[in-house]
Amino acid sequence: MRLTPVFLLSATDPSHFPAESRTHNAPEIAFLGRSNVGKSSLINALLGSKEAHTSSTPGRTRAINFFALHEGSGDKKKIRPTLIFADLPGYGYAKISKSISAEWPQFIEPYIAEREQLALCICLVDTNIPPQASDTQLIDFFKQTQRPYLVVGTKADRLSNNNLNKSIAALKQAHEIPEILPISAKTNAGIPQLWQRLTSLAE
Repeated sequence: MRLTPVFLLSATDPSHFPAESRTHNAPEIAFLGRSNVGKSSLINALLGSKEAHTSSTPGRTRAINFFALHEGSGDKKKIRPTLIFADLPGYGYAKISKSISAEWPQFIEPYIAEREQLALCICLVDTNIPPQASDTQLIDFFKQTQRPYLVVGTKADRLSNNNLNKSIAALKQAHEIPEILPISAKTNAGIPQLWQRLTSLAE
């Protein structure tokens, strides 16, 4: 299935979220993670294009950016989107953590807790660093709100298989979760498996 991404809008308030008339109620996939975890790189790897902005400055994304994924391309592109990607602001970077914390209750928390179209939350954790308390807090929020979620371990190409296995085991124990999918936006490792999980939501 070939999906063509189209940027929809940026939202900093629940009233700005895409209306059903624009998305045809397509399942939404939210991407969340600490700043500099590789969220934009993963989204671009999935889409095969540079839709999500990558920057050397962590925390550049300050709104929820929505992308509609349409089956086909050009004149053969279906009007009804198959999936919607929602790129949420990063968190945990010292220089902007206070502002992100202030913004979280305004539009990020309501999106996760109340958005009916939200089918899956993708939580990105860095396999190259120890488990982070902010990631645990987010995962606990998914559990409390009973949101379906999948934890993805980024930058898996930077570790040997042995060290990667140790990192995954430590992350699962710290976050009290049964599964982490290791991926690499650089080598494409894990991307097909993640796509399979995502496209199954549209079937």
